[in-house]
Amino acid sequence: MQYRVLGRTGVRVSALVLGTGNFADPTPEEEAGRIMEKAIDSGINLFDTGNTYAAGESEAIIGRFLERTGLRDRVLLATKFHFPMGPGPNERGNSRLHIQRACEDSLRRLRTDHIDIYQAHRHDPETAPEETLAALDDLVRRGMIRYAACSTHPAWRVMEALGISERRGFVRYSMEQSPYNLLDRRIENELVPLCLEHGLGIICWSPLAQGMLSGRYASSEDYPDDSRAALRGGIYAERVSRRGIEVGSRFAALAEDAGFPPAQLAMLWVKDQPGITAPIIGPRTLDHLRGLLPVGDMRLSDELRRACDELVPPGSAAADFFNSAPWMKMKIS
Repeated sequence: MQYRVLGRTGVRVSALVLGTGNFADPTPEEEAGRIMEKAIDSGINLFDTGNTYAAGESEAIIGRFLERTGLRDRVLLATKFHFPMGPGPNERGNSRLHIQRACEDSLRRLRTDHIDIYQAHRHDPETAPEETLAALDDLVRRGMIRYAACSTHPAWRVMEALGISERRGFVRYSMEQSPYNLLDRRIENELVPLCLEHGLGIICWSPLAQGMLSGRYASSEDYPDDSRAALRGGIYAERVSRRGIEVGSRFAALAEDAGFPPAQLAMLWVKDQPGITAPIIGPRTLDHLRGLLPVGDMRLSDELRRACDELVPPGSAAADFFNSAPWMKMKIS
C-alpha cells in the first residue's frame, strides 16, 4: 500500500480510503466487520463515514468494531456534519450549536474520545464561515477533533475559509473531499490548483462514477436491482446519464484491452491524478474490496492517462456528480 502526506499535516494516509456509506444500507454489520478487518490488514489506515449515513448506524458499526477488536489506534476516523439528523430546526447546518451537538453524538456512536478529521459535509449559506471555523477551532483545542476539513465546497469557499483562518488564527482546513472521476473532472479547473498551491489534501468520493465506469449500467432508465440508483433513487439516479454510460462503455473496452478490470483502472486513474491524496473505496461486499485493493500498489502509465484524456478531456464532464451541491449551477444531462 502506498502512503501519502495529507496536505500540510504531516499525517500519512493510505492511497486508498475505506468509505463506509454502504454500512447498514445495505451492507449488514457482520459483512462490514469483515470489510474493515481486511482493509486494515491490507494497509488502509483512513476510514471515511458521515453522521447521516444510515441515520448514524454506519458510525455505530465502526465504533462497535473498533471497540471489539482494539484496533482504534491503527485507524484514522473521518466523519461529517451538516445534513439533518432530526426534525428540529437546529439539528442541521454548520452553526456552533449544531457542530458541537453533532460532534458529541458522533463520538458516542464511534465509541472514541476524538475524531481525526471532522468535515463540513456541505457549505451552509445561512451560517457565517467565521462561526463554523471558530466552532471547529474550539473542538481542536478541546481535543475532540484533530483536524478540520470540508466536503464538496466550491473552490472560492475553500479559499475564503483559508483566509479567515489565517486572519483570525483559527484551525485551517486540512483537506477537501470532492466528487471526482473520469466522467466529472470539473475540480481540475479551480479546486485542484488551489489545493496544490495552499497545501490541502484531496480525498475523492465516487471514483467509479457510481458504477458507470465499471459497467454497472446498461441504460439510464433501467437500473440493476442492487445499484444505488435503484435502491436510493433521487440524487443517485440523477447521476446516471446516457452520456456517462456511453463513455463508461468505451472506458471499459479500453481497460480490458490494457489488461485491467474496469473498476481497477477507474480507481487507479483517480489515485494517480495530480493533487489527489486518495480515492474512496465504498464496497458493499468483501469481494468488492478485494477487487480494488491491488490499486494501492499500482502506477498509472502515461499512455493510459492520455487515452483516458481522449475519452473525457481535462476539466470537463460527461455526468453530473455535483448534483447534491446547490451552488453548482451547471447541470449535465
